[in-house]
Amino acid sequence: MIDETSVSIITVLFHSGYGHTDLQAKAVARGAASVQDAEVEMLSVLNLGEDLEGPAWIRLDLSDAIVFGCPTYMGGPSAPMKSFMDASSKRWFDLRWKDKITAGFTTSGSHSGDKLNTLISLAIFAAQHGMLWVSLGLKAGNNTAAGNVNDLNRLGSFLGAMAQANIDCGAEEGMLKSDLLTAEHLGRRTAEWTHRLRSAP
Repeated sequence: MIDETSVSIITVLFHSGYGHTDLQAKAVARGAASVQDAEVEMLSVLNLGEDLEGPAWIRLDLSDAIVFGCPTYMGGPSAPMKSFMDASSKRWFDLRWKDKITAGFTTSGSHSGDKLNTLISLAIFAAQHGMLWVSLGLKAGNNTAAGNVNDLNRLGSFLGAMAQANIDCGAEEGMLKSDLLTAEHLGRRTAEWTHRLRSAP
């Protein structure tokens, strides 16, 4: 049983089309779970169901933090994530998620791939719900002669965690370790801020 006085309930809500964003979501969850008193669960938007008062939706209502993640398709959030965003309007109307902590992550095949547009879409969505967005909190990596693709935040994102995976590779071969470690950092940072804000007098 969850002791709500000490445990921060964190849900990583994601969509993954080909497995790449699933690995990124797992990395976010690992980072969040590394923080003491964080109870972390991954939840695919495909498993939410149509019952807006079903257990998966109630899990989101009970969460102290929700981290959103999806691939970037055609310059924006994937259709299943966008469908979830539209379906959440009842929560928006009631402001059920106001003051929850949130953050975002995304993956695409191209180095740019317009991933920033996806993160902006997720951040605006969170702002409409009155949620509190946690940025990546890292300087850009891989932008000097001494830098390389093993740097954290190698893609130079600030709003959230970005990853890039070659489109002719499966998830396990295509995802760079540095991108997954960047996602872990985002999960840990989100959990730390969730705990800090929940512990504030």
